[in-house]
Amino acid sequence: MKDYYKILGVPKTATIAEIRRAYRKKAKILHPDVTGKDSVAFQELAAAYEILSDIKSRGLFDEAAVFRQNPFHREKKTSVFDYRKWLQERSDDESRAKLIFFDLMHSNEDEAVNEFKRMNTEHPGFRLAHWFTREDFMDYGFILAEELVLRQEYYDAVILLDQIIQMEFSYAHFKLFFPEVKSLARHVLRNNIEGTVNDELAIDAWERALELQFGKNDDAFFLLKMGGAYERIGDFQTAEICRKEAARISAETE
Repeated sequence: MKDYYKILGVPKTATIAEIRRAYRKKAKILHPDVTGKDSVAFQELAAAYEILSDIKSRGLFDEAAVFRQNPFHREKKTSVFDYRKWLQERSDDESRAKLIFFDLMHSNEDEAVNEFKRMNTEHPGFRLAHWFTREDFMDYGFILAEELVLRQEYYDAVILLDQIIQMEFSYAHFKLFFPEVKSLARHVLRNNIEGTVNDELAIDAWERALELQFGKNDDAFFLLKMGGAYERIGDFQTAEICRKEAARISAETE
């Protein structure tokens, strides 16, 4: 039996988020889009990810592995410093940002989401990207965005996805998984913003969407949505401007 944990390079105690990040990191090197050909190593990597990213299949894999291990083996616990507690006791933006990603990677997804929302609300200039390398922010940030969407925190997800996409435009650092990021952002902006936040926040989200290069059809869609939102808040002049611009863009695509 292949050791899927070893193939991914993660410990047996790895969280789902850690497994996903390890897969993304290695796939950037082994993916056929990079190497130009299929490889046994990438096939093994994909198989390891498929097994370990699913709770049921991972459980079965772990049970099977028990029979091949020393039943008396126990991993030594040597850590005496409670890093999470130390972060919790600090109020600066850097410590709070690191606490968010620490919780995200240690099966405390609810705590990570709640702290991210709190910091966004109470600290208008708060940005996770300020405190991490580009790769870490983009990998962990996307995982956090997915958690936000699962909890129907759509506006916060848009804010984070917007930051990830804008960083990609600047550095072209997330190439292999960038379509996945844009697809999630597009889906949320088209299907989950209207009716789940007030019109002012919805307008802000759709204005961000116009900068994310989804395409003319999507731009026209977002402008129409903005027109409706402006009309509901009583700004009929801006509503008309949005609708005219949407019509102009739509005419160009015909």
